Amino acid sequence: MPKKRKSTSPTTTEVTLALSDLHIYLSSLEKDHQSLLNKIKKKRTELNNFVEKMRSLATEMFQKVHPSLQKRAELDQEIHSLFTEIFKTRKFGKQTHKRIESLYMSLQTEGIISPKSFQEEEDEDSELDELFENAENNHENHQNRRQYWHVDDENETPSAARTEDSKKIRQTFLKLAEIFHPDKVRDSETHKTHTEIMKEINKAYQEGDLARLLEIERQHELGDTVDSNSEDDLSRRCKKLEQQNEILKNQYDKLREELRLAKNTPEGAMVADFRKAQKQGFSPFDFMLKTIEIQIKVIRELRDFIRDFKDQKMTITDFLAGPESLMGDDEMIESFIEEFMEEMGEFRI
Repeated sequence: MPKKRKSTSPTTTEVTLALSDLHIYLSSLEKDHQSLLNKIKKKRTELNNFVEKMRSLATEMFQKVHPSLQKRAELDQEIHSLFTEIFKTRKFGKQTHKRIESLYMSLQTEGIISPKSFQEEEDEDSELDELFENAENNHENHQNRRQYWHVDDENETPSAARTEDSKKIRQTFLKLAEIFHPDKVRDSETHKTHTEIMKEINKAYQEGDLARLLEIERQHELGDTVDSNSEDDLSRRCKKLEQQNEILKNQYDKLREELRLAKNTPEGAMVADFRKAQKQGFSPFDFMLKTIEIQIKVIRELRDFIRDFKDQKMTITDFLAGPESLMGDDEMIESFIEEFMEEMGEFRI
């Protein structure tokens, strides 16, 4: 009697188990997916808040300190002008001229006045400034000419080479662009709405921000429909989530790195120091203003001393010896800074 051939098709139990495993795996992927989206949103907010704090502190510092800095800069320029006039109008012996030049240079190298060569190439500087200005204007004009809703197949994410990540991001971008392209609607109100949405889509794409693209997709309920009883549908959804989660992990790591780098800039250190100072009841801006006021006093006395020499109200010997009053001022500045630093502990300024 011939043996019955065993059926090679999967049994109902096997299919049920396969679907059950896929459901569990899909649930795990979706949980990771949502967790990554939340972490990215939180980290992006943290980064944006930190950058905004840097900007606001820089603006506040400029508004409070700029008048004093301007006054110091004017005195600084006066000193340079006085030395220029001295070298042009006074006649010195070779050695005396060298000693006065050396004194002028030492004031610059020690940071008492700003660095300035005897023969500044002002024309070259202005040309460089003009070139830089033109380059900036050209970039701005180019950016302004771009249409927010323009979809260009050759457009790439910021990376030079098209990576697997950028391809996946681009697929999501094109899917959204296909739906929200303003040219595809006639109603003026819908056109306006789609234009605004496309601005967000294009911005997210240019920044390689998959999380934002997926957020837009979710807001407008554009996700893929999955048949929970179809092994193929579930497998496709799992594969898609695996790829997206990998990209989201990379995006999260990049945000963390951006925040770390921002905190390590001088502006970032200023934010940390400012917060520390506030906790200890100090105002860093008050300290900066006090320091600049002392510097202005020193530079003003120096300006008066040099002007007296220019007007021949003192001898060359007295001039080269320097103003006695400034010696005490140097000690006063050091004492003030030392006292402040002791009170502030490790606070940096």
